[in-house]
Amino acid sequence: MFPNPDFFTRRIHAGLLAVALAAALAACSTGPSRQDAGQAGQTAAPSAAGDRAARANATPPVTVAKPIPPAETDAIVRILAYAERVRVMPPAELGQEVARLGDASTPSDQLRLSLVLSQLHQLPDLIRAQELLARVLGNADAQAQALHPLARLLASRFGEQRRLEEQLEKQNQQVRDVQRRLDQTNERLEALKAIERSLASRPPAAPASAPAPATNRGRSAAP
Repeated sequence: MFPNPDFFTRRIHAGLLAVALAAALAACSTGPSRQDAGQAGQTAAPSAAGDRAARANATPPVTVAKPIPPAETDAIVRILAYAERVRVMPPAELGQEVARLGDASTPSDQLRLSLVLSQLHQLPDLIRAQELLARVLGNADAQAQALHPLARLLASRFGEQRRLEEQLEKQNQQVRDVQRRLDQTNERLEALKAIERSLASRPPAAPASAPAPATNRGRSAAP
């Protein structure tokens, strides 16, 4: 009598189940495969690059400038308003303002006097204006320090203006030299013309008479 077919079916299913269970246990014990490790490394690399890019693109901290005290702001505003008045002053009033400020003992007056001198457009006056700004910048007093930013700005502007004034003075000197040589040449030319006119105004000299022939004189002397 043959065995029941269900018996063989159950035996086959049990064997397959045992093989599958053994394979699963082996996979868990050996750890992740090389392919899994490679995928994990590829995933970690973009993540690290993203972190570096995020740090590079991070906005730097903003430095907030120290606010200027109202008293210092008022002093600068007053001097700027004075500079606007000086800019439209005629030369006569500029000279009066220079006399009024005198030696300019305070930093504010030193800045004002430097502004007036810069409007005269003369190289010696501009040099004096730069010296006044240097006195303000070298002053460690609180009032002077409040005016240091404006003094540095004016010093830069006056330096450029002085360079232009020196170039203009050099060109004017060259023009004066050319004009002097031209005047000397004209004087010599006029002197030559005067000599030519004096020679032309003289009367022509009379021609000398020719002496009589010797034979004629001898004949007239004979008896």
